[in-house]
Amino acid sequence: MSTTTTTPVEPAEVPAGLPTRLRHFIDGRHVDSLDGATFEVCAPASNLPYATAAAGKAADVAAAVAAARRAFTTGPWPHLPARERAVVLNRIADEVERRDARLAELETFDTGLPITQALGQAQRAAENFRFFADLIVGQTDEAYQVPGRQLNYVHRRPVGVAGLITPWNTPFMLESWKLAPALAAGCTVVLKPAEFTPLSASLWADILTEAGLPQGVFNLVGGIGEEAGAALVEHPEVPLISFTGETTTGRTIFAAAARHLKGLSMELGGKSPVIVFADADLDDAIDAALFGVFSLNGERCTAGSRILVERGVYEEFVERFAARAERIVVGSPADPATEVGALVHPEHYERVLAYVEVGRTEARLVAGGGRPAHLPTGNYLAPTVFCDVPADARIFREEIFGPVVALTPFDDEEHAVELANAVDYGLAGYVWTNDIRRAHRVAHRVESGMVWINSHNVRDLRTPFGGIKASGLGHEGGHRSIDFYTTQQAVHVAMAPLHTARFGAA
Repeated sequence: MSTTTTTPVEPAEVPAGLPTRLRHFIDGRHVDSLDGATFEVCAPASNLPYATAAAGKAADVAAAVAAARRAFTTGPWPHLPARERAVVLNRIADEVERRDARLAELETFDTGLPITQALGQAQRAAENFRFFADLIVGQTDEAYQVPGRQLNYVHRRPVGVAGLITPWNTPFMLESWKLAPALAAGCTVVLKPAEFTPLSASLWADILTEAGLPQGVFNLVGGIGEEAGAALVEHPEVPLISFTGETTTGRTIFAAAARHLKGLSMELGGKSPVIVFADADLDDAIDAALFGVFSLNGERCTAGSRILVERGVYEEFVERFAARAERIVVGSPADPATEVGALVHPEHYERVLAYVEVGRTEARLVAGGGRPAHLPTGNYLAPTVFCDVPADARIFREEIFGPVVALTPFDDEEHAVELANAVDYGLAGYVWTNDIRRAHRVAHRVESGMVWINSHNVRDLRTPFGGIKASGLGHEGGHRSIDFYTTQQAVHVAMAPLHTARFGAA
């Protein structure tokens, strides 16, 4: 990976004891790539490399899958009672909570996320493990009786080796979102983290080992998607893949997995609408819309990056929203006062800047649009607001994945729904109105996997998470995650002699 500046990172912002060599973790051991290949990892606030990471290839993935397969077929993990697996998951949560400040420090350095938001993500990771520990203990399955004749019940068992491919935005939390249900279900795993942000993923090995996870159950292979990721998807002994990332990569994975009829869960891109009606509480709507698109540096799949506002309050909304955006604190990710930090990588930064330039030709820029003057180096972009954005504009239709938002007026409810659904994506939606009937009516018509009414993105872990259209395939969350990582076998038991037609009898 290339660097774009020679300005050194401020020493105060470099975490003490920062690892400079990141390795794979296969069958209970930290190992280098079999061919010795590595790549550089750089810090978003400086774009200087701080570590080398092992670059996995097909042979490394094969070794990881073999270890996971052995742990699945001969090890204890898949056969443990749910309560015993839950004990380990709760110990994992304890370890994450014990290290949350350190996890946040390293995540911030590696991703550019503001430290306060990174800390919240680390704490959420612990909650994910606690949630699935509880869920697996309370898991129930169907049983049906045909009185006096038959008992029918469902027997559930783990699928096998789960391939987990995770993105670079909030990587530690999103890794926990896949690891927790896969392990709860009794699967063994091979994790391939995003190459831009391998640091926090490298911490899982020590956390899981300390918590008592048996050897070989967790394996990690770093590297780029086209090599390590592709090898994991194509490996014949990995029966299912859980992927979070952008839609183009999702299509590639879909095609490769089809050859082996693998199970797939894919959470892909988004271009989620925020619909603000004139009767909404504008103070609350503006607070939520600002947080929804600019938190996590705008690098979030559920970001409300298209804000549709009823024409009667549109000008007021634009003026107030833009003024607030201009006052958002952009700065060092390590500073607790920072609200928007550095974008993850220079390649992504240049991509987002290119969309800003496109936006200048398509709409009216009312806030941001460039690098803050006080931050001459690093991947920093001031929160950027375009208004009067037409529905055929690229910044209206395409996922930017940064602190850039499009504001568009609408005339009535029908027009709002039409605009909301006028993109290829369908992940999330947000509706703001004090008319509860209209709120439900519009929510039901928005083409998305999830909708929030008078709220920003507040998750209930029991509910399904996923999108439709180009935003994904399948749903995770709650029992749906356990369903994905297990097979369900129907067992039918005769309780009395059954009449059977006697073919061939004399």
